[in-house]
Amino acid sequence: GEIEYSAKIAQAYDFISRKPKKFDELISEGGSNVSGGQKQRLSIARALVRKPEIYIFDDSFSALDFKTDAVLRKRLKSETKNSVVLIVAQRIGSIMDADKIIVLNEGEVVGIGTHKDLLKTCE
Repeated sequence: GEIEYSAKIAQAYDFISRKPKKFDELISEGGSNVSGGQKQRLSIARALVRKPEIYIFDDSFSALDFKTDAVLRKRLKSETKNSVVLIVAQRIGSIMDADKIIVLNEGEVVGIGTHKDLLKTCE
């Protein structure tokens, strides 16, 4: 169903399926029984199920390995094409394909544009 579909997009389906109770598995308070990357993928899956007009991902990809991050972002882009997606990220790979990137330095906007544009204008 919809929950499984969202878990697949968020790259959470495989690790959920390996849990003894699968999608009925309980998550401990604070998520102590899942890794940081698994917590992030579960949060992304939960957001996808809701289908909001605006998604805000605040450092939601930082604990993911590069392969999982790349696959997730590709699937996420097609799934959220009719929504506004704001991504706060430290890692450039998480935002390279964004329509618009806003670069902040100590709270000041120092650049706005695509990755290609910013390579020419930002230090």
